[in-house]
Amino acid sequence: MPADPDSTTPGLRLLELLELMAGLGRPQSLAELQARPEIAWPKPTLHRMLQQLESAGLLQREPDGRRYALGGRALRMAEAMLAGSAQQGVRHAVLRSLVNDIGESCNLTALSGADVIYLDRVEAAFPLRMELRAGTRVPLHASASGKLFLAFMPARQRRQLLQGLTLSRHTATTLASAAALETELERIRREGYAVDDQEFVEGLNCVAVPVREPGAGEQQPVRCAVALQAPAARLPLAQALGLVPRLREAAAALARSL
Repeated sequence: MPADPDSTTPGLRLLELLELMAGLGRPQSLAELQARPEIAWPKPTLHRMLQQLESAGLLQREPDGRRYALGGRALRMAEAMLAGSAQQGVRHAVLRSLVNDIGESCNLTALSGADVIYLDRVEAAFPLRMELRAGTRVPLHASASGKLFLAFMPARQRRQLLQGLTLSRHTATTLASAAALETELERIRREGYAVDDQEFVEGLNCVAVPVREPGAGEQQPVRCAVALQAPAARLPLAQALGLVPRLREAAAALARSL
């Protein structure tokens, strides 16, 4: 954020404010933003900018009416940019190499609102597989990647998110209670990987590991995840867990591309 409020055009200032909001990772009130050292704009200017971003659908008010969060339009734009870049270059090549090594379908995912979104995916060559494309959304509580994102997000953000979620039961093994889910999230934080033990689709196992930006600590929020998916009949969960080290190698390579 520039120190001089007049050093950039109005349009660029709006983008700079949107970038700051995205980087903070949680809703902000006008007062909270005004108190930040990066903000050099007068309070009336900042208030007007927030209103402009809100009217454009790039920000939205929280239920309390005071705080602003990223709006649906901003999230869709971020997803489109990430998915577009993921379909080309290094990230897709890393996924393809991973699939060639382990022989099962793999995907790169991100948190999108109250869902997990697939940014990229490479399918295995086996005829028995579940074909899912980039842009597919799956629930947080019933997916390996989703539980990974929940486990490592700030506790306050997780509580707020879970309060608005219905923990729908998709299969007999779905974690459909807050207590069971929290126990699993504690294990994920301890062991650093997440599993989907046929919790979203009967007969389908999944294992996910975090893709962390270089320099991020192990308890920092997770931006993306890399996961494998396989039919349980072909790859039992215990066997899939043996592939966690290879998934972590791929995650480190993907992190260098962020």
